[in-house]
Amino acid sequence: MEKKNLDWGSLGFNYVQTDLRYVSNYKDGAWDEGCLTDQAVIPINECACVLQYAQTCFEGLKAYTTEDGKIVCFRPDLNAARMASSCARLQMPVFPEDRFVDAVVQTVRANAQWVPPYGSGATLYIRPYMFGSDAIIGVKPANEYQFRVFVTPVGPYFKGGIKPLTVRISDLDRAAPRGTGHVKAGLNYAMSLSNIVDAHEQGYDENVYLDSATRTHIEETGGANIIFIQGNKLVTPKSDTILPSITRRSLIHVAREYLGMEVEERPVELAEIGQFAECGLCGTAAVISPIGTIDDHGKLTHYAGMGPGIQKLYDTLTGIQMGRIPAPEGWIQVIGE
Repeated sequence: MEKKNLDWGSLGFNYVQTDLRYVSNYKDGAWDEGCLTDQAVIPINECACVLQYAQTCFEGLKAYTTEDGKIVCFRPDLNAARMASSCARLQMPVFPEDRFVDAVVQTVRANAQWVPPYGSGATLYIRPYMFGSDAIIGVKPANEYQFRVFVTPVGPYFKGGIKPLTVRISDLDRAAPRGTGHVKAGLNYAMSLSNIVDAHEQGYDENVYLDSATRTHIEETGGANIIFIQGNKLVTPKSDTILPSITRRSLIHVAREYLGMEVEERPVELAEIGQFAECGLCGTAAVISPIGTIDDHGKLTHYAGMGPGIQKLYDTLTGIQMGRIPAPEGWIQVIGE
């Protein structure tokens, strides 16, 4: 299949409209059959629940072209399960997990010409999302919902590709105890927008959020989980207000089963960060991006950047995604060739 005529190596992490997207509507207590459509614009009532009370959640995953020319998707079943959890927390009807995976497959297959070629450094980003679509003026959940999936070819999440990031300890909080920090709700990201704009204006790549109860433990950034490495040990913060990253979960398996590393999932105190040799951000968009410096109000902690531990994790996980390294059973969803 002939690919679209794009400069794949120059893509940023920006929206590019592709040919088709998937849509299904929930009404009278049931989801319709769903279909692909070429309509990228959504007609919506001015009083739609999503516009009034932000009742929406989303997912993010990627499709790749492997070394042997297959188009694959990485662990979409986990995205389906995480969206189901988000929906339950936000009083939204769950889109069936098997249909979620099928919708992803349909959308990627229908836009196969937009899947970047192997070796280009680009990927096809997949965005499933759901929102309350009917008119709601009282504070309550919607009665009708729309589930959609669109795809867009993207380059690296952080400009300049893989380079050590400079991040700061944030004065603001990301999530409250017993709140919604553990689900992928749009409202969690809306509250961080002002803070990330300020961080960029101050010369930082991201904000590192602490636990809002005690402000003594590292949690995550506005868009990614954090990992630390010391010798042959991988340490990841554990908290009920951290979004459970599928990339982080996969890295934990890779560290243990492929690289023979010791893994600790535990609360990580802010006072500990100087004890680690390497630090990085991980998530679907970034995969792994090494942190070079954490700035805690002028107290700087420096790391090795793309050190040997992060490099091995990155090479192994991307090798699995791209088909260079055998994947654990069920990790790779083959979509086409």
